[in-house]
Amino acid sequence: MENSNKIQDIKMQLKKFQIILSIAFTGFLLANCEKENKAVTQKNPEIPSVQKLSNEQLLDTLQLYTFKYFWDFAHPSSGMIRERSNGDNNIVTSGGSGFGVMAIIVGIKRGFISREEGADRILKITNFLLNSDRFHGAFPHWYNANSGKVQPFSNLDNGGDIVETAFMIQGLLTAKSFFNLENEKEDQLRLEIQTLWEDVEWDWYIQSGKNVITWHWSPNYNFQINLNVSGYNESLIVYVLASSSPTYPIEASTYHSGWARNGAIRNNKRFYDINLPLGEDKGGPLFFSHYSFLGLNPRGLSDTYANYEEQNINHTLINRQYCIENPKGWQNYSAVVWGLTASDNHRGYSAHSPNNDLGVITPSAAISAMPYTPEFSFQVLRHFYENLKEKTWGPYGFYDAFNQTENWYSKAYLAIDQGPIIIMVENYRSQLLWNHFMNNEEVISGLQKLDFIGPNF
Repeated sequence: MENSNKIQDIKMQLKKFQIILSIAFTGFLLANCEKENKAVTQKNPEIPSVQKLSNEQLLDTLQLYTFKYFWDFAHPSSGMIRERSNGDNNIVTSGGSGFGVMAIIVGIKRGFISREEGADRILKITNFLLNSDRFHGAFPHWYNANSGKVQPFSNLDNGGDIVETAFMIQGLLTAKSFFNLENEKEDQLRLEIQTLWEDVEWDWYIQSGKNVITWHWSPNYNFQINLNVSGYNESLIVYVLASSSPTYPIEASTYHSGWARNGAIRNNKRFYDINLPLGEDKGGPLFFSHYSFLGLNPRGLSDTYANYEEQNINHTLINRQYCIENPKGWQNYSAVVWGLTASDNHRGYSAHSPNNDLGVITPSAAISAMPYTPEFSFQVLRHFYENLKEKTWGPYGFYDAFNQTENWYSKAYLAIDQGPIIIMVENYRSQLLWNHFMNNEEVISGLQKLDFIGPNF
């Protein structure tokens, strides 16, 4: 066993070295070709550099660098993921840490870390959560990573955030399926995940007299924020998990009247001759089609209201076509520069979309759509990496966003934007996270309770 572990460690180190060597060699060639190519690439940014990584090399590179945000930049004592690279290093995010749990699984799959290293890190996270503030089992949006106390997200938001909780539980249930070996460490990890899962009182977040889940609850302010989790947006996973809970489940009627608004969730209009089953006109920001579907597999998934594969593909295509048509005339929007979603911008932060277009492109938007529009997403990835890399790429992969009209390029990273990149690229490559999340029998039962139909149930 000891020799086997040593061999595996050597193999992983060799894989890391191969990727890094490939990147370095390509960088050397690009640097030597720079003078010859400079005039051409400035004239036509769609012409790629002379030396290109293969598709597999490019995805390996993207995932390795993005993984480093969740591995190297995680808070050392808690294992939780820092909210952003340019903020308070002691503020960690629950939802972003749920994405981080899934990123660690990708890191194991791709040989960036060992299975044991990944299990140790996730155990650090679950131990932190078990011994930190929870609010009827739900996690706050932010924690102080040193104390485990809630870090208020806003004046009234110092309690449980059921949406952030769902993103964390989605990651943990994926890990519970992945770490399936019968040994002391993985047995303990599955036990701690199950405890955290069973402790969430989903039904507590339904206010008396209302049949909809409420986003926030605080011991000081009760439900004063009074924000409903109502569709269509990024929060479908809340209702799926609330229906699936083995301890505090909601009724199916809460899904239909609260989330789906008795059918008012439907759109069914055409934009650029593309049908949009659900949501606001032109689809809204692209993270709507990412966050809930990091684990929830939309392929062949449908319910009373939509086919979710069609929803996510068409949402992406509409977002892309809007950028190509570029009605506001922003600089360089095109078939290789598209993708509107929530991110930093030159003024602060906003949920960018066709209905809220500030000229800001967020790499996470198009790249995380790779399972839906692989050819188009690859075009964006190659252009950003090969032609804009000097301004858009840093130690943890692509920076958060840029606006070429304003000549503004972020130098920050956000956990909730980095997470979908590494996770959805892996779902494109192997369906790894989809397979493990959907392997939970409780989740399948919850989906069936809500009248979902999938390829395997």
